[in-house]
Amino acid sequence: MHRAFLIAAIALSSLVIGPVSSAAAAPNTENRCGYLSNPTPGNWWLTDRDGEWTIGAQGGYQADGLDVLPESFYEKGWVKTNGWYGYRCACLTVTTDRKAMRIKRIYGGKPLPMKRCTADKAIRRGG
Repeated sequence: MHRAFLIAAIALSSLVIGPVSSAAAAPNTENRCGYLSNPTPGNWWLTDRDGEWTIGAQGGYQADGLDVLPESFYEKGWVKTNGWYGYRCACLTVTTDRKAMRIKRIYGGKPLPMKRCTADKAIRRGG
């Protein structure tokens, strides 16, 4: 009886808490690397080999998940162009709408050294 209760409690808590890793649970995630740009409040995009992906537009579309990016995105390697706003080289784990060139959700990311993006001739400079 105690074991059945414990199993039921674990199953119920997984429904309430959710999966440990959102990326692992999300179907069709992609790893996209390039210039992550945030030039002004609410405006975000990622420029990679396939072009410019909209993440957010001030007063309009906003992808889910920007809050999952670690603070390290905005520290060493972040190029400030407008107060705290700017850009950096990064890889993001995302789901996309390829037709609209939009990132629908960000599940995680990793900051990269700027030389990684500048060395990739297939990526035009973001920022």
